[in-house]
Amino acid sequence: MKRMSCIAAAAGLVLAASSLAGCGSSGGGDAGGQITLMVGGIDKVIYLPAMLTQQLGYFKDQGLNVKLMTEPSGASAETELVAHKVNGVVGFYDHTITLQAQGQCIQSVVQLAKVPGEVEMVSTKAAGQISGPADFKGQKLGVTSPGSSTDYLTQYLATKNGVAPKDYTTVTAGAGSTFIAALQQGAIAAGMTTDPTVETAINQGVGKILIDMRTEQGTQQALGGLYPASSLYMNCDYVKDNPQTVQKIANAFVKTLGWIGSHSAADIAAKMPKDYAGGDPATYTKSIDATKGIFTTDGKMPADGPKTVLNVLGSFSPVVKPKKDSIDLSKTYTTKFVDAAK
Repeated sequence: MKRMSCIAAAAGLVLAASSLAGCGSSGGGDAGGQITLMVGGIDKVIYLPAMLTQQLGYFKDQGLNVKLMTEPSGASAETELVAHKVNGVVGFYDHTITLQAQGQCIQSVVQLAKVPGEVEMVSTKAAGQISGPADFKGQKLGVTSPGSSTDYLTQYLATKNGVAPKDYTTVTAGAGSTFIAALQQGAIAAGMTTDPTVETAINQGVGKILIDMRTEQGTQQALGGLYPASSLYMNCDYVKDNPQTVQKIANAFVKTLGWIGSHSAADIAAKMPKDYAGGDPATYTKSIDATKGIFTTDGKMPADGPKTVLNVLGSFSPVVKPKKDSIDLSKTYTTKFVDAAK
């Protein structure tokens, strides 16, 4: 697959890894201490439960001192976890399967979302040329970064519709303003992103929705089933060695998921940091309303969801495909902690 140089890193609170020293896989365990969670884009609505839990005070209620960090993509966040620089990642569940294929044991302990919440957008200029993934050949397609979940899903949609990954150019377009600039400037003809970028692009007239995976119906049509996405995943050893701490984290997240299910988008937006709205509170609230249906109400993995993810990755991933039949999905997630959540 051809790769273009990065357009820019996604805007946000990207913090140096050096500041994470001392929070390795066993740091901040049941004996107490700070818990550090890395989020693959903290201002993305698909990862909203992380900051919302902090804002609602639910981590503090559990006696936890949680530090939220951010990286512009799930692939970057995953790297921090594997390097034992953070205790957990709020990112896509599919990373647990890819890492198992690479000999790592990572598992989702709270499943935040049952569908991706991702949208394939086409630039207004290219809308007449691209009506679906079958038209991806020869195009420049935006993803947050190589190896990210947006990259995985783009490859699957293309392959499923007869376009090999080598037949289009993958562009690192980030999210937010960098993604929108890529659409405006013609750096990408289409790309995969999430809210609030989706609603902003529509409002500015620079992009249109091509494939909407913010709904169960849209996800099933695109991927053949539910695709559990946003999750809290951790190293298996950390989970084993720190069950009390993991339980407290799960308690906090499950309470937040229940709160999301019982409150309006306006209520949720009001609890989030004001700068997340990017100066446009109405669009931000609308983006939450369009996406909030992706979240589970109890943190549990949807039935057969892991199989859909394995089928997607196993159809093209050079890492997963040769090991697809040996992947043990039962080791990629646990419902132990959400089942016991208060």
